[in-house]
Amino acid sequence: MPTQFKDYYAILGVPRNASEEDVKKAFRKLARQYHPDVAKDKKAAEEKFKEINEAYEVLGDPANRQKYDRLGMDWDKTAAAAGPGPGYGFGGDSNGEPDVEFHFDGTGFSDFFEELFGRRSRYGSSFRSGGARTGTQERTARGYDIEGDILVTLEEVMRGAIRPISLQRVDPRTGETTTQTFKVRIPPGVQDGRMIRVPAHGGEGVGGGSPGDLYLRVHYAAHPYFRVSGADLYYDLDLAPWEAVLGTTVSVPSLDGRLNGKIPAGIDNGEKVRIRGRGLPQGPKAERGDLYLVVNVRIPKKVTDQERRLWEELRSVSSFDPRKED
Repeated sequence: MPTQFKDYYAILGVPRNASEEDVKKAFRKLARQYHPDVAKDKKAAEEKFKEINEAYEVLGDPANRQKYDRLGMDWDKTAAAAGPGPGYGFGGDSNGEPDVEFHFDGTGFSDFFEELFGRRSRYGSSFRSGGARTGTQERTARGYDIEGDILVTLEEVMRGAIRPISLQRVDPRTGETTTQTFKVRIPPGVQDGRMIRVPAHGGEGVGGGSPGDLYLRVHYAAHPYFRVSGADLYYDLDLAPWEAVLGTTVSVPSLDGRLNGKIPAGIDNGEKVRIRGRGLPQGPKAERGDLYLVVNVRIPKKVTDQERRLWEELRSVSSFDPRKED
């Protein structure tokens, strides 16, 4: 079954020589447009949001982007020349099964992503001896484990979720296909990079051996507003100069809906305001991290004649010297 090439640059609407900052801006713009919480057609938006996230997972990471650019549209020929890719099982070297091609549905990642960046099979199983039968030794083996990736939104991390997953096995030599559909529980507070184990959904055992397991590696979906560090969230807050000088109260997004944050007078560019307990849970029943508002003081590019006169008046009466040491 051929895997469809994904043009991640076209998905984000940026040229191939786009800077890292341009890629980030394009992602944020599209992610805000197609975020399921704000879109009218939630089902269509959800699929588009996953596609945008997958593109950013690759182009927003320098190592992934370099690999993607190096392989290009002929990625399948390059990968074939290098030998069996990560989408195949261990075959006769483990439990006697032929090489198997895996396809996931419901994880948030395409087959193309898994072929290039996933690791579909985790490890094989060695045979252990059973009883002798008709002069030969019976062989038993546990089935091989399968490893894939799952894209998890911050909203799912916040509340937990149940995700329907389909796992399709294809024997590339015979074309025989088998499909399993099951549900995967995403626990609240699941950490980025953690493996979710789905017991008995790996390869079948041999000679009465137990089946292997499926392991899904968690990837946090990039959010249009927040950056994540551990259980803490960071939101870039733009302020006008007078808001930074005089202080203000702002309405900001959070995973609990919009919140009011108090900005103290005299705050400097790059300083943070902490809103306690509005980050991610640190486990199913653990306390939550914090939400940090990172101040970015914006300067108006254009001013009216009246505004210019007021700025000039402020300059003439102000004793503030930004180049003078405290």
